[in-house]
Amino acid sequence: MPRAGAVACCAGGAAAWLSALPDRDSFAWVVGQVVLSGRRAASPSIAETAEEDEDKIVRIRLLTIIVLLAGLLAGCGYNTFQSGDEAVKSAWSEVLNQYQRRADLVPNLVATVQGYASHEKEVLTQVTQARAQVGSIQPTPELVNDPAAFARFQQAQAGLSSALSRLLVVVERYPQLKADAAFRDLQAQLEGTENRIAVARNRYIKAVEAYNVSVRSFPNNLTAMILGYGVKPNFSVDAERERAITAPPTVDFSAPAAAGKAAPAAAN
Repeated sequence: MPRAGAVACCAGGAAAWLSALPDRDSFAWVVGQVVLSGRRAASPSIAETAEEDEDKIVRIRLLTIIVLLAGLLAGCGYNTFQSGDEAVKSAWSEVLNQYQRRADLVPNLVATVQGYASHEKEVLTQVTQARAQVGSIQPTPELVNDPAAFARFQQAQAGLSSALSRLLVVVERYPQLKADAAFRDLQAQLEGTENRIAVARNRYIKAVEAYNVSVRSFPNNLTAMILGYGVKPNFSVDAERERAITAPPTVDFSAPAAAGKAAPAAAN
């Protein structure tokens, strides 16, 4: 009896083990999963490959857009704006350099004139005040982009020019001052500086004119509007020169007529 029970137990265990074994289809499915997992580990999935391809397409599109924008900016005046702006800055620096050179001559000029014409206090004071007004304005590079500040700068420089002109008129009354070697040297330096100022102003006027034309011309004006480029202020004729240019000439025939009458009288 015990032997029969053992045999039955062994038979039941064998049957349970055989029933636990997968059939042929299940075994094939397991093998397929193992192989597929190995392939996934060895190479990226189709979804990952598609995602990488999409990223490449996006990069190519962005690069194409950047190249097109660069071409449009170059063709619509952007490079012209940059070169023109640099030309204006260079010309403006030369203008400031020459104006500063003139301002540096003023103290020595006033001191020399004061030694011979100390009672000409009004003219000397006007020159000193005009130079102080010029020095109160900070000539920054941004000044050329501010029309109001540029107008104040031009007005101050015109005031100094007018004061120096009146001073030189006063000097004509003092032969000893005109004969002074130090004054003659300062006067020569002042005249040379005034000529340099005129040349520097002329270069600046031409540079600003070229820049403003490029900003206002089509299609550059569209690019300028988008990027915020505007026209720059330029030098204009000051009030005294404008009056001298526009004032009608005065003709006085009284002196010649008197001379003509005097000549016959002398002949008689």
